[in-house]
Amino acid sequence: GLFDVLMPGLALGVPVVAARLPKFSPEDCANVVRQAAVTHAFFPPTALRVLKAADTQIDGFKAIGSGGEPLGAEMLDWGRRAFGVTINEFYGQTECNLVASSCGALFAPRPGAIGKPVPGHEIAVLGEDGRPTEGEGDVAVRRGSASMMLGYWNRPEETAAKFAGDWMLTGDRGIWEGDYLRFVGREDDVITSSGYRIGPAEIEDCLLMHPAVATVGVVGKPDALRTEIVKAYVVPRAGVIPSDDLASELQSWVKERLARYSYPREIGFLEALPMTVTGKVIRKELKARAARETEGAV
Repeated sequence: GLFDVLMPGLALGVPVVAARLPKFSPEDCANVVRQAAVTHAFFPPTALRVLKAADTQIDGFKAIGSGGEPLGAEMLDWGRRAFGVTINEFYGQTECNLVASSCGALFAPRPGAIGKPVPGHEIAVLGEDGRPTEGEGDVAVRRGSASMMLGYWNRPEETAAKFAGDWMLTGDRGIWEGDYLRFVGREDDVITSSGYRIGPAEIEDCLLMHPAVATVGVVGKPDALRTEIVKAYVVPRAGVIPSDDLASELQSWVKERLARYSYPREIGFLEALPMTVTGKVIRKELKARAARETEGAV
């Protein structure tokens, strides 16, 4: 926020609008945008899902950014209809922020891909041997990027572990598609099932296309036979009643659109997902819940 929003706003003389609300709601969001004549906004994916579930439409935007989790084709299409602009996704970490991005004004976005490296940053996908690869691997940023940290304060061991030679390791998995970087998932979020490595984001995006789904979180649930199975925790839209029939319908929905091995073998319905203050799904809590279910504690 400081380097990506406040400092550029100060340098360019652009007012930055902040609103302290007891809870994010589509109505309050739309009111703030209209009252303050907001033209540029950042919405985390969870906020976009809430706005989409409420069929929100807001005019007047010139640009919208989002980051934290990948957006899919359905969300990008909805954004164009709801806001009149293409949502630009970007990627970075606290240790080195905004290193890859989409930019609708310069090139067409590719659904499911983060975008391209931002000028001034060199990104690689490293294989098991620590060398750049064209296959799936660890997303890394070359040491020396302008927004890169010098190190963790008074934690030299952790700083050393964050780097491998000239590369800062992000802990995320990705793959190149031409010059577009596709985000597979956090290393500890990738689901290993029957020998397949499955990223949760694609499954979540697919389920979000279903009219009964408001939001969803997908994690791996421990399984003796398959190592893990795909488990989806779904928050239904208002007025939708959870049922076994709906769960089966959602499973078929994914089977028809994605690889059959990636469909959720189990679906649970929740009233809300655990979220961070910035609107990200706390997968660790969903994983813990799934583990307790396996142990018979839930």
